[in-house]
Amino acid sequence: MNAVLTLIALATIAAAAAAMAGRNLLRCVLLLAVSWAGVAGFFLWAGAEFVAFAQLLIYLGAISMAVLFAVLLTGRSREDLVADRVPPRRALYAVLAAAAVGAVLLAAVAATPLAAGPTSVPAVGVRELGLLLMGPHCAALLIVGVLLTVALIGAVVLAAGERTEKPDPEP
Repeated sequence: MNAVLTLIALATIAAAAAAMAGRNLLRCVLLLAVSWAGVAGFFLWAGAEFVAFAQLLIYLGAISMAVLFAVLLTGRSREDLVADRVPPRRALYAVLAAAAVGAVLLAAVAATPLAAGPTSVPAVGVRELGLLLMGPHCAALLIVGVLLTVALIGAVVLAAGERTEKPDPEP
């Protein structure tokens, strides 16, 4: 079982690192989708089927496709999709910021008291979770969906910018 977890973790981290280091935007989006699939694989391995399938539907299905369409519909040439090299100072700041966030997360996990046995985990199945999401928490789920849709449409509009029309050549 640990070998499966190790393979999932290595594939997820490798895809995310390749997405961060890549210079071609289309490949980076596809590698990011692979890393999201790896996270879903981890949730499936951990026994959280509902979260794994939600990860697949939301991130891999909806968000990665919306980002892909946003990249493809902006009307830019392939040369514009290649990113410039990141200055070493900026990369250092990014690594320091990631280390700070990681330290805060590790401190929070270390300070969390963990229960002694499996009886402390509430037994909520996929059906009960679905009923909760579609029952008392339905409004919150709809609001989050609308906010994500508006944010993605705004990103497409901002990325598209002003198109300059080429004049038709006169015959």
